[in-house]
Amino acid sequence: MELRIESIIAKRLKCLRAERSLTLDELARRSGVSRSMISLIERVESSPTASVLDKLAASLGVTLASLFAEEERADAKPVARHGDQPAWRDPETGYVRRNLSPPGFLSPIELVEVVLPASARVAYDSGPRAAVVDQQVWLLAGMVEVTVGQTVHQLRTGDCLAMQVDRPTSFHNPGSEAARYLVALTTRASHIRGASSR
Repeated sequence: MELRIESIIAKRLKCLRAERSLTLDELARRSGVSRSMISLIERVESSPTASVLDKLAASLGVTLASLFAEEERADAKPVARHGDQPAWRDPETGYVRRNLSPPGFLSPIELVEVVLPASARVAYDSGPRAAVVDQQVWLLAGMVEVTVGQTVHQLRTGDCLAMQVDRPTSFHNPGSEAARYLVALTTRASHIRGASSR
C-alpha cells in the first residue's frame, strides 16, 4: 500500500497543479516548499512529511486528505472496503492516516482515521487557506492535545473538537500509548483560482 499511496499523492499533486496552471516555481513560491522537493514528490522519488504535504494542500486550496484521494468520478462506488482505504505513514513522526471515504465518490465530507504514536507531535503551520476548511476531531482512544493558534484543547477518549483550519495547528500525544481519532472535514467558499500567494 505504501507505493500505491505515494503514487496517488504524486498524481493528485500534478493534477491539482495543472488545474490551477501553476508551474513548479509558482507552487514553490506559494507553499514555501522547494521546487526540487515538489518535483521529487511528483516523480515518486521522495516521501514527504505531513508538514510539507499540508503546505502544498493549503497553497492549492484543498484539504490534506484530498492529496491522498482519487479524483472524483461519476461511476465511483459508495462503499470503501477496509482493504481499499489508502493508509499513509508520516516518515518524520510515524503517525498513520487512513482515508476512510469511498475513493472518487462525490461528497462534501471527507473522513480520515489517524493513529498518533505515544509522545508524537505533528505540526501544521500553513495558517490561512484559499478555501474554508471545517473540521471535527473525535478521539476514539487515548489522549491528544490539539493546539489551534494559541489555544490548547486537551482531549480524552470520547471528546470531540470542532474547529476551522485557518491558523497553525498541532496534534500532540502526551500519553504512553498510541492515540486514535476520527477526523471529519468539509471545504466551502473556495477561492482557489484567485488565491494569492501567502
